Amino acid sequence: MCRQVFGFRLAMIALATPTALVNANDGLPTRLVGAAVVVTFMTSYVLFRDWERFGPLLLRHPTLLAADTLFGALLLIAAGPDSTLAYVSVCTPLLAGLVYGWRGAAVFASLQALLLLLIHAAQENPAPGITESALLPGLCVIAGAVGSSLRNLMLRFGAATQALTTVQARLAVTEAVSAERARLAREMHDSVAKTLHGVALAADGLTTSTNADHMDPALVRQQAALVARSARRAAAESRELLADLRRESDPDHATDVLVELAARTRDFSTRTGLPAVYRPTGAHAVPPVPPAVARQLLTIATEAMENAHRHARPTRVDVSAGVHGDLLRISVYDDGRGLPPGTTLEQLRRAGHFGLVGMVERAASVGARIRIGRGGHPQGTEVRLELPLAALTTPTA
Repeated sequence: MCRQVFGFRLAMIALATPTALVNANDGLPTRLVGAAVVVTFMTSYVLFRDWERFGPLLLRHPTLLAADTLFGALLLIAAGPDSTLAYVSVCTPLLAGLVYGWRGAAVFASLQALLLLLIHAAQENPAPGITESALLPGLCVIAGAVGSSLRNLMLRFGAATQALTTVQARLAVTEAVSAERARLAREMHDSVAKTLHGVALAADGLTTSTNADHMDPALVRQQAALVARSARRAAAESRELLADLRRESDPDHATDVLVELAARTRDFSTRTGLPAVYRPTGAHAVPPVPPAVARQLLTIATEAMENAHRHARPTRVDVSAGVHGDLLRISVYDDGRGLPPGTTLEQLRRAGHFGLVGMVERAASVGARIRIGRGGHPQGTEVRLELPLAALTTPTA
């Protein structure tokens, strides 16, 4: 805004300079007027062009604006208070209000009004009415008040903007922390916590077997081996989780989801004894999936199999995956008792069943759509996950 004030001053000085030079007397007065024109115009131009650089200098030294006011008064004497240069005098208290506040506006408005009254009184034929002679001084007072008010508004707006920025930054940090906590909760629930629960159950079975009156060495060895496998699995899942927390997704190292899904299905069947069969579907090959996305998809499928084993009492689990149209589709179906009618995610969340809730959150985090229900089957539960193939491709320049 200060730059715009100086732009207006430049225009008014350029328009009034010919009149000032014509009205000046020959000799020294003409040279003084010419020097005042040059100094006033160049000062206004420099501040108009490089306000960020020279504005702080004007802010620290109000005497510079006072000297500029005196040079402007010299031009006003030569050009006359009725010329366009008179409007330049209004800019001085307006600028003082913007830069120095109401105290500076009061000082420079009084100084400029006094100069205008003196110049008007020194004219050979001054205006007879007090209204005309007091018009410009009154405008100077009004301009000073306007400048001071604009300064206060801009300062308040800046403070409000800074406060809003601070609040937004705090909200962003809070949301980031909450999202990270939710992600860690899902990771711990879907991997390490479940495996450790299995270790605990296997250890309890081993304790029971060793405390029996007739201990079966073969059963003890089998249960001890199960404890060891589960512990190694928990350690591997912990290392995988820590590695994911430390590294960002590397698009150059993609994952073959079908191979990983087949391996997890075999491991699930071996570990639980529940028949689980994997079969590929679709007519097209599945493109490589970024590691971060693949982890979410595979975790959802694994969680679906674990939920079926723990809650549905099925006789088999069917897992399939493939490309259908422009979608990567993964399906996990069990022929168990299915979900109770009318079950919602909010009910599950309140009841503390975070498995399905975590699956939905994971699917949303990668832009996938998930359906949980019977699907096209007469009974049981199908978890169907569909991810657009466009989400797996990175635009190239």
